Amino acid sequence: MAERTAILTTVQDISWLTPRMARIVLGGDALEGFGAGAFTDHYVKLLFPPLGAPYTAPFDPAAIKAELPREHWPRMRTYTVRAWDAERRRLTIDFVVHGDSGIAGPWAAAARPGDRLQLFGPGGAYTPDPAADWHLMVGDASVLPAIGASLARVPANVPVTVVAEVDGPEDEIALATLGALDLRWVRTGTLLEAVRALQLPPGRGQCFVHGEATAVREVRRHLLVERRLDPDALSVSGYWKRTRTEEGWREDKAEWARQAELDVAAAAR
Repeated sequence: MAERTAILTTVQDISWLTPRMARIVLGGDALEGFGAGAFTDHYVKLLFPPLGAPYTAPFDPAAIKAELPREHWPRMRTYTVRAWDAERRRLTIDFVVHGDSGIAGPWAAAARPGDRLQLFGPGGAYTPDPAADWHLMVGDASVLPAIGASLARVPANVPVTVVAEVDGPEDEIALATLGALDLRWVRTGTLLEAVRALQLPPGRGQCFVHGEATAVREVRRHLLVERRLDPDALSVSGYWKRTRTEEGWREDKAEWARQAELDVAAAAR
């Protein structure tokens, strides 16, 4: 099967939402027909040449893999589409930046207008159900873009609770919705405890639980086993795993999903 063609974009604008979150707007003619819009957790796969690679964007990923050793292959990182303006062909992505660690964060911190970045996408699967009686959205800083995009589609006056885990108050950002918002900022390591303390509204709810894999697995188990919520009402995904690169997490993810199902089966006996 032929490899997909990477979309070439150019940095249009950079701003900082918090000391550790950069908002970058990408543009370019190659974004014509970009298929975002149906979902609020749309994501793209960004391609970064590793340090010392003998090429820069634009490049052909398939040719690079065919001609260069693995250490020079582009690194792929997954990021949420925070906003998409089809008329202006502007794609907005928010990056969490933790100093010099990682690949995408340092790139975002050093980005300037005119810099070029290639990507694949979009993918996606979730959007708030307008018929739900209430919504619960849970995640860490990496999930704030998807939560922000999702809040914009919650109908007016529908209860929506957000439990967002960040390192400190300087990492809290403005979140807006027409829904009846109960926003709870919690500190790192307390996500499960905060969700357990919630009193959820009556009726049929919908839950969005994404973020660090271990925390997501714990919250999922709680909602399914202790709260006995309908599995079909949950959108659950581990975006990343502590101590693992994205490449390592891709290797772990199938086993993580299997263990998550075993957790629930064992607890339900």
